[in-house]
Amino acid sequence: MTSMVIDPKVDRRRYLTGALFGLAAVSIWAGWMPVTRLSVTTSLTPYDLAMLRFGTAGLLLLPVLIRHGLALERLRWWQLLIMIAGAGAPYSLVAASGLSFAPAADAGVLTPGVMPLFVAMLASLVLRERIASQRKAGYGLICVGVLAIAGLTAFLPGQQRSLGHLLFLTAAFMWACYTIILRKAALAPLHAASIVAVGSAVGFTPIYLTIHGLHFMQAPIEDIAFQMVFQGIVATILSLYLFGKAITILGASAGAAFGALVPAMAALLAIFILEETPSPSDWAGILAVSLGVYLASGAPLWRPVRRAPPAGAAERT
Repeated sequence: MTSMVIDPKVDRRRYLTGALFGLAAVSIWAGWMPVTRLSVTTSLTPYDLAMLRFGTAGLLLLPVLIRHGLALERLRWWQLLIMIAGAGAPYSLVAASGLSFAPAADAGVLTPGVMPLFVAMLASLVLRERIASQRKAGYGLICVGVLAIAGLTAFLPGQQRSLGHLLFLTAAFMWACYTIILRKAALAPLHAASIVAVGSAVGFTPIYLTIHGLHFMQAPIEDIAFQMVFQGIVATILSLYLFGKAITILGASAGAAFGALVPAMAALLAIFILEETPSPSDWAGILAVSLGVYLASGAPLWRPVRRAPPAGAAERT
């Protein structure tokens, strides 16, 4: 009987490839937080953004969906609906509405920062994934970082900001559900993005036009054009494709763990876009989350390499 020897360099190369896809996706998510908050507090509403986002993405990805179909051979109808809700218009509405009540830094912590924890719990229940000790330590550090950044005030009732926090946590759970369905169905990233985008466009557009008409046209044309490109192409098509590749390469829990890097990136971007400067406790939390995501993603730990003894050494002893 022969045994297969796995080259550790191949494993590291595979991890680095998946990590690059994950980092690219979360960079877009991090930018989405301050950009969306700036928009919903100025010229557009969360409903306008969802319309521009999925109207644009749905139109562009329609040929992909026509070619590959709804993947009903891999998905049941309820799983299809969870995918569309978890990463489509319902998710966008919940997350963007939260940004109407709470700062972008809070969104970065309580949505993508908490999402890996939800994914880990769902993966252990639905996919029967075992969580290694290294990842458990990473999730613990993520929790510490979340508490350091959000603080106890993040969960105090009776505040408008608390409503935003509740919406952020709801959005985190919705995206975690999408992640689990995506992993279980093993869909190609662009195919999954087309299902989410076209499904959201078909389901949400009639509702939006019935209730709001063409309300988004009241915004400046440059704002509309920018949001169509950023929300519809970058934040939807490109980010879902990159995230799907990370999930395919690294697995559900490991790929989703990169979302915990968003708090650090969102905090840095918020300094330039919204002039929100993190406090010292925020920076401590960012450090904890960054280390936690490295461990939770299953990244290879540095260990000393044991060199094999020279030939004939056993005989001489």
